[in-house]
Amino acid sequence: MLEVKNLSVEISGKPILRDINLNIGKGSAMVLFGPNGSGKTTLIKTIMGFSGYRANKGEMIYKGKKIDDMSIDERVRSGIGMMYQHPPKIRGVKLNQIARFLCDDEGKIRDLAHRLSLTEHLARDVNFDFSGGEMKRAELFQILLQDADLLLLDEPESGVDIENISIMGGILNEYLKNDDKSAFIITHTGYILDYIEAKEGCVMINGKLWCVGDPKEMFDSIKEFGYEKCKECPWLKRG
Repeated sequence: MLEVKNLSVEISGKPILRDINLNIGKGSAMVLFGPNGSGKTTLIKTIMGFSGYRANKGEMIYKGKKIDDMSIDERVRSGIGMMYQHPPKIRGVKLNQIARFLCDDEGKIRDLAHRLSLTEHLARDVNFDFSGGEMKRAELFQILLQDADLLLLDEPESGVDIENISIMGGILNEYLKNDDKSAFIITHTGYILDYIEAKEGCVMINGKLWCVGDPKEMFDSIKEFGYEKCKECPWLKRG
């Protein structure tokens, strides 16, 4: 579904990502690990098309088409959706207004809001006076109503308690059981691995992708030995 080839990215003239290669297949989930400041969020913002994230080398191919020159709007319309690590607050825009913009099925909106415990939040300004967990549930609510084919999830379980991780993880896993849906998931805690059937994981260190393998095995190794051990990984090295 998404292929990234030899991608290098600069922000304000500073190199951040170097020779990134990855392939996210249709109907699959890939997990990205890495220490803070390693470039993980830069990668998904580049895929999403954020301004200021300039690819000075390589290309991105989504559903067989190059998206390097596409606007964010064009990428969204083509089926790419993003869940923010730190969701923005939007004063004057109600959550139900965004929901109706994304989906014209009122029954679907009400049902998903109920399942994510957001029914009482629909009439409120987006993310104002929301807890961290409520913000993340609202983000998931929106990206699922968008019916995105490729989900870019930046630490979806960050700031969410165990009970709500279970709710979000179950709903997300159900969504990804559709063979047409794929996900690229950044995680620090690894909790999302208890719910998502991800077959592949990779590690980013200093703007480069190092090893690739089984995400649960990789996370266990990271917890025991730290990220520097990943540089010695016997698996395929990328970038």
